[in-house]
Amino acid sequence: MVSCALPRAFCACRHKRKRREHPQKGGCPIAIYHCSIKIISRGKGKSAVAAAAYRSGEKLTNEYDGITHDYTRKGGIVHTEILLPDNAPPSFSDRSVLWNAVERIEKAKNAQLAREIEIALPHELTREQGISLVREYVKDNFVTVGMCADVCLHDKNDGNPHAHILLTMRPIEQDGAWGVKQKKEYILDKDGNKIYDPKKRQYKCKSVPATDWNEQTKAEEWRAAWAEICNSYLEKGNHTERIDHRSYERQGIDLIPTVHLGVAAFQMEKRGIRTERGNINREIEVTNQKLRQLKARISKLQSWLKEEAANTEPPTLAEVIQGILSRREQTGKPGCYTAVNNLKTAAKMLNFLQENQIVDMDGLTEKMAGMFSEQREISEKLKPIDRRLKALEGHISNAEKYLKYREVYGKYRRQPPKKQEAFYEAYRMELTHYEAAGRYLDGVMNGRTGIPLKAWKAEQEKLTAERKELSRRYLALKDEVKEAEQIRKGVYAILREENCKEQPTHKQDLDR
Repeated sequence: MVSCALPRAFCACRHKRKRREHPQKGGCPIAIYHCSIKIISRGKGKSAVAAAAYRSGEKLTNEYDGITHDYTRKGGIVHTEILLPDNAPPSFSDRSVLWNAVERIEKAKNAQLAREIEIALPHELTREQGISLVREYVKDNFVTVGMCADVCLHDKNDGNPHAHILLTMRPIEQDGAWGVKQKKEYILDKDGNKIYDPKKRQYKCKSVPATDWNEQTKAEEWRAAWAEICNSYLEKGNHTERIDHRSYERQGIDLIPTVHLGVAAFQMEKRGIRTERGNINREIEVTNQKLRQLKARISKLQSWLKEEAANTEPPTLAEVIQGILSRREQTGKPGCYTAVNNLKTAAKMLNFLQENQIVDMDGLTEKMAGMFSEQREISEKLKPIDRRLKALEGHISNAEKYLKYREVYGKYRRQPPKKQEAFYEAYRMELTHYEAAGRYLDGVMNGRTGIPLKAWKAEQEKLTAERKELSRRYLALKDEVKEAEQIRKGVYAILREENCKEQPTHKQDLDR
């Protein structure tokens, strides 16, 4: 179930923005990528209600401190909606109800109230496409795992369309109640027994996160997912632009990235006021232009070398690298890239190129692209498995409770009417679990009479094994990709340094 607020009125026309010059990779222009993630914390004086009011342009009252936040005069808000998981209370579709519920459940003075993800929207897409893009991204990555999402799209027709996504920090239980952020886990000795702490007069324990939402890998996963879905929409719209969540260095682009201006600096630059960050970006653009010119000269040199060697069998990339390293060893000038001059590193580089039959830089790029593609395929396979495992966990847990307490319920039903109330009070916990499990099973059995507990467990075991194998391959690929990136970087560094040192005899070819 997804609950949505009514969208705000759209602008009748789309502002035409000036296209910025971007570096290219693989023949495709690279669009601007921005995806920042931060925590809204009460300990830093922040409020989830205030944040929601500001981003939605609404007037909301924080019941926690009694402060009313009125941002109804704020402009540039073109769409807002709230997306909820299936088990969330329907009342959470009201922005005030949702975030005041968050403020109430969080008691600590330094409590983390919400997570905000700010993303830049591709200006190549229409308003409707942008809304659909953000909605699909939020559903697939956040709502399906149990987060409530407050989505607000901003666009002042200044070339900076973006979206703010406010996410809840607690999971929602099957009954619609807030879950816990952390669970207590006892520390056990080597025999599996709890360890008593005489000083604190209690057993030793540790806090374990109830979800994986705060893990460091999640941020990278969400950033990569945003780039992937943006590129999917750009491709569907027949746009050549693509975005990439990786840094220039990880992409293999030899340019210096510009710094993020921020709202204040952006507006000042727009009015013609030079800022420190703007000056830094202008210096970076000058440097990048020089790098592009140098790259063009190298490209011309490489083209000339190809023409000269058109009638001869070109050496493989491994042979070229081996020849360069041999000449440097003989001349006693190893070069400045010490990382690739280490014998073990050089041997690893050459073995990798030879084993994978890589004859040129295009082949190396194609090899890495294949690794990334396999990673994406595994990631896509894991998503439905994780969803099904989560569902099976609920099925099995409730089925076991139902079967466990069915006998107690039978005894309760067989009690004389006058004794039933006393019997129910005596076995309230067991009967409550039985009735809750029964209601849950009624919703998933689809009219079937027999509980397929054995089949569910068999499916769970099979999917768990399949997930384990996929995860093992994914982690292995991660290490392989890391190694391949280092090798590609080293190969490129050697070739670039060599091209800079050797001046061609046909200088006029470089100046054409």
